[in-house]
Amino acid sequence: MHILQPKHTKLNEKEVQELLKKYNVSKSQLPKILLNDAALADMNCAVGDIIKIERKEEDKINLYFRVVV
Repeated sequence: MHILQPKHTKLNEKEVQELLKKYNVSKSQLPKILLNDAALADMNCAVGDIIKIERKEEDKINLYFRVVV
């Protein structure tokens, strides 16, 4: 991982269900990230997994979610 790359984390099934329920969306409505993306190289991801991206900006952390395609 590069120092400027935001932290990427694969969500477990319980976290996925909580996320989908919280935002009232389905996996198909989430933004996409490609399976061969460099940030996912050593995470052992599969198509359909959901990735949480933590991007630090000044004094706060912004969270983004992507589904692997």
